[in-house]
Amino acid sequence: MNSRALFIFFIASLFACINSVSSQYTMPFEELPHEGTWLQWPHNYTYGFGAEDFEPAWIQMTAALVVDERVHIVAYNEDLKIHIINLLEGAEVDMSQVDFVIAENDDFWVRDNGPIFVYDSDVNLTILDWGFNGWGGNAPFELCDDIPIVVADSLNIPIIDLNEMVLEGGAIEIDGYGTLMATRTSITGSDRNPNLTEAQIEDYLQQYLGVSNFVWLDGQFGGLDDITDQHIDGFARFHGNNTIVTMNHTDQAYWGVSFSDRTIINNAINNNGVPFELVHLPLTANDVVTTWGESVGYRSSYTNYYIANGVILVPNYNDPNDSLANSIIASLYPNKDIVGIDCRNMLSVGGMVHCVTQQQPIGAINTSLSEFILDENSKDLGKLICVYDLLGRIDECPQPGNIYVFQYENGSVKKMLAY
Repeated sequence: MNSRALFIFFIASLFACINSVSSQYTMPFEELPHEGTWLQWPHNYTYGFGAEDFEPAWIQMTAALVVDERVHIVAYNEDLKIHIINLLEGAEVDMSQVDFVIAENDDFWVRDNGPIFVYDSDVNLTILDWGFNGWGGNAPFELCDDIPIVVADSLNIPIIDLNEMVLEGGAIEIDGYGTLMATRTSITGSDRNPNLTEAQIEDYLQQYLGVSNFVWLDGQFGGLDDITDQHIDGFARFHGNNTIVTMNHTDQAYWGVSFSDRTIINNAINNNGVPFELVHLPLTANDVVTTWGESVGYRSSYTNYYIANGVILVPNYNDPNDSLANSIIASLYPNKDIVGIDCRNMLSVGGMVHCVTQQQPIGAINTSLSEFILDENSKDLGKLICVYDLLGRIDECPQPGNIYVFQYENGSVKKMLAY
């Protein structure tokens, strides 16, 4: 997708509603354009083995992402950075789109431990540093807990210390229009936030993510079999503000989703009070088997996909249902390429594509939109269709000296200074 089409999509679909609720901070929807994607590269420093089994998927992801956005890689140390560069250059990845941050870390689940990017009320990019305790103390976490600070330092952008509340990125799903979907077991449970009531947790989420409509599922405690305690991104995702992508009832039951939670999904409404439509993805046809021939013991989900600028990274498993899942997701995102990422080995330690990626939105300062002065030359663009402020609200009276986003009839979308 070219940059013009990308930003027309940006404006036409969600940008006009990005701050539809009154809030100090707003988390942009994953479907909105990214400046880049963050990955934490696999290593052997924590567990002493395994990195070589996971690295092919990270190479796949990086190669697919660099076509349309930057890839920011957290490498454990300089030695690993050199190793990663050699791997990516050997795979002919465009290294001009790749950069590195050196930071010791425990594991590669950056969705859960990494930075959560939001906009403040002036549309400045800000990082939220929520508490991370290794999914309730079930895994090493102290090094990973510091990654948001390291990233904020590397980008030189503000960071907000929210360690009084534990929140993993994979535990929440937002639609960009004020609705959040989550399971209580992965947020309000005694191993995450024992000192916070659900009302207090909602206050945090309202203020720092910009949501006001909550779809709470009870969830299931997973013990050591699922230390995430049923993260929402494994079985239910938003597409725009009118669709939930999930599984059918039988597959939800197989995934451990209770009957009451299935009913809640079926009856969920968006921030405007309109019921969500449902799109069902299959599970794999067979139990997933790793590349070294070991069965993980269960069928897996395709719902844990990642929405990037030009591609959708979809978990694939060398399974007969890979092509079916890919085609359903392709129908939802006709302007993006579908790239299947081999998640067989990743799944053996509990996760898939969405779990190991984290989007960095375009900031008001770092935006790729060209800046121009609004003058007579703008007439060449044709009729002005609409003017938006930087929060995506239509502004019929642009004030001199302020920057706005202008949409023209020839398809151009420009960020310009009005005078």
